[in-house]
Parts: sequence; C-alpha cells; structure tokens
Amino acid sequence: MSSTDATPLSEDMLIIHGGTPLEGEVTVRGAKNLVSKAMVAALLGTSPSVLRSVPAIRDVEVVTGLLRVHGVDVELDGDTLYMDPTSVESAGVEEINVHAGTSRIPILLCGPLLHRLGRAFIPDLGGCNIGGRPIDFHLDALRQFGAVVEKDASGTHLSAPNGLHGIRYELEFPSVGATEQVLLTAVMAKGTTELRNAAIEPEIIDLICVLQKMGAIIKVHTNRVIEIVGVDELKGYRHRALPDRIEAASWASAALATEGSVFVRGAQQADMMTFLNVFRSIGGAYEVDDDPVEGGIRFWHPGTPLKPVALETDVHPGLMTDWQQPIVVALTQADGLSIMHETVYENRFGYTSELRRMGANIELYSDCLGGTPCRWGRRNFLHSAVIAGPSKLHAADLQIPDLRAGFSHLIAAMAAEGTSRVYGVDRYITRGYENFEEKLLGLGAKIERPVTK
Repeated sequence: MSSTDATPLSEDMLIIHGGTPLEGEVTVRGAKNLVSKAMVAALLGTSPSVLRSVPAIRDVEVVTGLLRVHGVDVELDGDTLYMDPTSVESAGVEEINVHAGTSRIPILLCGPLLHRLGRAFIPDLGGCNIGGRPIDFHLDALRQFGAVVEKDASGTHLSAPNGLHGIRYELEFPSVGATEQVLLTAVMAKGTTELRNAAIEPEIIDLICVLQKMGAIIKVHTNRVIEIVGVDELKGYRHRALPDRIEAASWASAALATEGSVFVRGAQQADMMTFLNVFRSIGGAYEVDDDPVEGGIRFWHPGTPLKPVALETDVHPGLMTDWQQPIVVALTQADGLSIMHETVYENRFGYTSELRRMGANIELYSDCLGGTPCRWGRRNFLHSAVIAGPSKLHAADLQIPDLRAGFSHLIAAMAAEGTSRVYGVDRYITRGYENFEEKLLGLGAKIERPVTK
C-alpha cells in the first residue's frame, strides 16, 4: 500500500477504460481526518489505547512510524489499532526526518510530546498543495502555551522549560488543524484554555470524545467557543472512529457522474446532511438505511437530466471543501451553468485544467461568485469556477496534483469515453482511500495496472 516519491511513473499509474456505470457496494471505515489525530492523542495517555475501524491508508502508516520512533508500541489487528505509550521517549532528528515531507501530522505531536517529554521536533512538513496551510497558527499557539520555539536547518525544535499553561486564544479562521493543536495541547496544560472561532467539524467533535474518554474536561459552547480545563493525567481510551464522510461523498459523486448506483455501507446521514441536500438538488437520488451495524446510504443516478446549481464551500456545517472536487466532476454532466465558490483554500481548482483537457467546460475567476464575500476576494486567487454542461468527457493522460483532486480525476476517467492513464495514484490516492482499486473492481470499473517487466 505504501509508496514514495521515488516510485517510477510507469508503476504509479492506473489504466481506466471509461464509460461503464459503477454498480454495487463499498464500505467506508474510520475518517482519515480523525484516525490520525486520535492516534496522536494516544501519546497523552499513561495506559494503552484501542482505536477501531481504522482504514488501511498511508496516513495511518505515517503516524504509526512517528509513534514507533517515539517509543510507542503500535500493533494493528484487522481494523483495530492497539497503542501502548507507557515508554515514550525522544526520537532523533534523523529518525523523525524519515517521515519529513510525507504528512503534516508531525506538528500535532508537539503538545503531547511537550507534556510527556518536555521537548519536541518538527521536520519539514508535506501534504497536498491546495493552498496556504502555514504552521504559524500552530507555533503561535504553542508559544502562548509556554513553548520555546527554535528553528535551524534540520527543522523546528520546541521545549517547555516552565511547563505549559492555559490560554485565551482566538483563531483568525476556524482552522481544523489549529483547533486540533489547541485541543491536544490544552488538555494537560495548567489552568483553563478558551478557544474562540474554533472549528467544529464532526471529526473535531469525535476527537473531543476521544480526549474526554481519556479524562479530559472539554466544554463545547455556542458560537464556536471551546473551553478546556487542564488535568494532571490522562489514561488510554477505547474508541470506534466515525465513518469517513469524504470518502462516502466521493463514491456518491462517482455513482452520479457514471450514471450508476453505489451503496456506501457505513455512511451516516447526520454528518452528510449538507452534502445530501446538494446531491438531491443536482438531481441525484439516495436512500438511507440507518441500521446501526449494516446500514449506509445508497446513491444513484435516477436517469433524468442533472440540474445546475450555485454552491459555496465553507467550514462546517457548510459544504465541505473536500467535497467540491468530486461534485464539480458530476456538475460537468448537469444541463446548464453551475457555480462553485471556494472559500476555504485559495488554490483548490488546479485539478480543473486536466478536466478541461478531457472536454469539460470550466472557467475560473478571481471574483467571489457567491453570496458571501470570502477571504480571497480582491487577492487575485482563482477561487470561483463556472461549469457549463453537459460535457462529453473523453479519455486523457492525467497527472494527479493532490489527494482529493486525484480521486476526482479517477471519477472523470470512469465517466469518460475511451482509455485514460492516471499517474500518481500510489503517491496520493492511497493516503486517504482504503483499497480503492479493489473497491473500483467490485463496482464493475474496468481498470488495470500497467504490465511491468
């Protein structure tokens, strides 16, 4: 499952014969955006933790490696992860740098490591190139907690000579990563922390549930205010991760774009309400089975023309920015002009150049083509898209730029006529989509790997 940037292009490629509707069933496990953070939270405990419904994705491998170099005993049994942090220790710069550039998770280890060891190190950070995601928010918050930050050629070194203390902190934007940083640091800081303008995504609330099981005192107030009362000790947890709503929406969009029908076992209605409204507005159909064990949501194309819509991404409970790429692919098949206004990341439409090569009619604008002015207005970022459809997509050779855009390229290739070659699948798709090739084959997709000598 794992791969590196050194993977030969000929091997890091998937051949897709398009034009076949996706039909069948897939299962989604725990959310990528929760599982990796819950793994970091295990560092705070004085006893072992058990995390269930863990997906077999590369981000889990990365965090597993980071935990192990810090002395955590990590074992995976099926989709259950066992983590014993009782022997946490410092790791060398070279050991940590093995993971440099592969994930942005290392920044979130700082708070727990400062509590456990009094010091932490951050290598150069990777992640998808979808816009500015500076670590300044993280470092600023850590400094206010009492951390001393020193940078050199190897990375960023942090220490806490006087321990960490509670703070009053307001985010300029309700950043998920910065909210996670404050939570993971504040739970054992002395005194009370008040975080304003916090992110309140379902994955954040699930992380709070994990921390509360460990013994944390966290109050979620109205108006995006979270209050954390620091405690002296946290124990391990037992937790089942909430399902991945991003993956569920990706399969739903694939069903719509290919005129198919996919039952997404594990998908939950409550966390996908905004997406479901959009899906229905476009003309898609869905049916919810709320059985607690075998339930999920079936998504299908009803056979009638898809309808154009005007949409804006936003922080929760708005339209999730990670949903917009697969939705845009589906909108290329809608009858009329659709608008997508991206307000979370300034560089999230880079993937549309490949869609245009496939025949999609998409124009990008720096204006805010939506009802709400956003942070990117008057800053010359191409953050609004106008999609004219329906467009007859044709096959092309595609280069994946990032994780979510990459899955959208797969959807477009499956909806297109002819044979496409998609490059970068191992580098990007495996970061967040478990067994995606097996799932595609199970849905009837005509895909294959190149024959290597």
